[in-house]
Amino acid sequence: MVDPTTRVAFSTVESSLNNMVQALLKEMSDQSVWEKGLIRWSLQKKLEANPSCSVSLIRVLVKELDKLLQIDKARSYTHTIPVLHTLYYVVMQSGVMIPTSVYQTVYECMMKLLILPSPYSGVALSTLRSIKMEMTTPGSLYHRRVTAEQNLKNEHLTLQEKVFVLADPAVFSAPMEAAVRTHLEASSFLTDVSTRQKNVVLHVLQTGLGTTCQSSKLTQALEALGEHMVETYFQEVALAVEKSLKHGAGGCANYLTRLQHIYRDIFTASQEERTKLHQGPVFSTAMPYPEINFLLWRDEEELWSLLANLAKCCGSNSTTVDEEDSVQSEDSGIERDLQESDTSTNPTATFTRRSAFKTIKTAHERGLMSEKRDAFPGGSPLSKEDRRRHTARVVVLGDDRVLGRLSRAYHSIRERESKHLILTRKLNLRLYYIPVTDVAPSQSSPDSPCENEGRLGLASFLGNVDLWYNSNINSLGAAISKLARKQSVHREPAEPDVFLLDTLCYYLRCGTQTVNLPLYSVKMTRSSCDVVEEVFVSHLEADIPEFRHLKEKFSKEPSVCRKKPLVEVFHSLISVNYTEISLSKREVVKREAPMAFGVAITSEPAASTSGEDHLTVQFHSVNPGNNTTIQIQNISIRALQHRTLSVCLDKDSRSTYTDVQRVEISPCLHPGCGIGSRSTRELLFSKYLDKAMHLPISTFTGEPCASWCTDNAYCT
Repeated sequence: MVDPTTRVAFSTVESSLNNMVQALLKEMSDQSVWEKGLIRWSLQKKLEANPSCSVSLIRVLVKELDKLLQIDKARSYTHTIPVLHTLYYVVMQSGVMIPTSVYQTVYECMMKLLILPSPYSGVALSTLRSIKMEMTTPGSLYHRRVTAEQNLKNEHLTLQEKVFVLADPAVFSAPMEAAVRTHLEASSFLTDVSTRQKNVVLHVLQTGLGTTCQSSKLTQALEALGEHMVETYFQEVALAVEKSLKHGAGGCANYLTRLQHIYRDIFTASQEERTKLHQGPVFSTAMPYPEINFLLWRDEEELWSLLANLAKCCGSNSTTVDEEDSVQSEDSGIERDLQESDTSTNPTATFTRRSAFKTIKTAHERGLMSEKRDAFPGGSPLSKEDRRRHTARVVVLGDDRVLGRLSRAYHSIRERESKHLILTRKLNLRLYYIPVTDVAPSQSSPDSPCENEGRLGLASFLGNVDLWYNSNINSLGAAISKLARKQSVHREPAEPDVFLLDTLCYYLRCGTQTVNLPLYSVKMTRSSCDVVEEVFVSHLEADIPEFRHLKEKFSKEPSVCRKKPLVEVFHSLISVNYTEISLSKREVVKREAPMAFGVAITSEPAASTSGEDHLTVQFHSVNPGNNTTIQIQNISIRALQHRTLSVCLDKDSRSTYTDVQRVEISPCLHPGCGIGSRSTRELLFSKYLDKAMHLPISTFTGEPCASWCTDNAYCT
């Protein structure tokens, strides 16, 4: 019988936690709250200080999910996302045994959530996989995550991660850079490898054995062991975890039995030394910070260099996979024509025979094609994770300009990979974006075709698509901007505030769903007949510099007469051809754009329009009354009367091109979708693939109808 006092205490704890959860959900929807994310962070810290609250919080979250399932179908399910991610994070970091009955309730609730519309069902499925994994192998989520983040040597599963934070120098002043670097590099003050291994062993044993595990005494026993013995028991725990995951639910009993043996062996090995100790360090369930590499991103090629150096450390296993994939048959009715001895000298291509014709298939391009196929709903992303055990997590800090730089660097990487696989088979590349700006909305530069206003357009779009991203990540911009001011006020070095670091780690661990930002190709022909090819992700502006002052005048003097042009123009300045958005996709040819001297082109991703990706084009005319806006998929712009255009990409003056005679814009095609390198099966499948290239930004919700992301290589 449960003690009434205990029952009251549990009721009080659950009531307090429920109030925090309700405040968290209210904060997400409240537009008047300026600094969001603090309640989630406070809840995280509360659990770290008192792990025993974990079970109570899980019960509260399940009750909240049950309420969400009962709501009217016409209402929004947006509150599902924060509850699911909070549930996942609690289960992963709890450090206490969660009763089977609680897990069963969670599992049943998760199954009901799978009927929700996308993207909520996708997040529910990802959470369900993690919960099921933790049910059969308690402590496995924490074990795999920490092992990967800390790059702990594991003989039974090679999971390694690197985190790169790239800040845009156009946004980060010297004081801001120093402040952010100080806060993020707090993650580098980590304990030694042996201590991290002890923490993993402690967490797994305590989570798996529950009350039979005496944490304080176990901590003392581990402290008495030498590094070699700690390494031995860490490897034994790793082996137990991987064996259990391999056997699924059937291996749970053997797993717990093995943990009991390891637990007793640790005490036996440390018995003599342990008698001399009285009290060991207090065990903390707080997940250690990963090592974060922070740098100012001055050159787009730096990203390739970082990833290439990481790929070199991945070992030779990926090379073996490349060679195997490069010679495997794409059709069960076709036999290899090359012997193994031949493939060793040229593993990049194979010949297959089809009706007396030979076709050559480039392994590198097929690798990129396979990657898109794996990401397609119903694909096999788990096999992809099995091939690539190393993950590069790249976080960019800045405004729309840094995303423009990221899109060009990403496109360059994919083009290189289509010619020669270096990264694709060895690394999982995950991209993250934290919006930061130092430009006041009122500031503008009349001497540049790039507008300073609205440089957080993509951040606003991501926040609208994902309210949980808006609450936790978009709000970080204001916090980061304050760091430099706080550091300048406090001359003495103060203890770093870990809010930024904790939130970044939360984003890296829970931002598993991607929002795909469409990329557009830009082909610019200059007067010298030189051709420049680029890509942009958010914005392109092209105008004739001689008339740029008119736009500035119109913006400053809205009362200027709109009926009479301020400049007499007797001939058209530019001509345009474009394909408008219509069911027939018919091409509308305009030989002239009367009185227009420039255009502003903005990307409209499908997630924001509930339709398909397209571009919105606004024409700037010498007579503002003639300004028009159209929606198109591609467009060609040509300057007339021997004039030239100035073109700016993604509002970044560093990506400005002058003396441009012609500009051609169209959706950017993925380098791995070339027809010449596909087999018949791939050609049949390709009609279901999106051939356009996108920039995949990690979020918490993802976008409707997006493929379900299984970034958790830690989930099987």
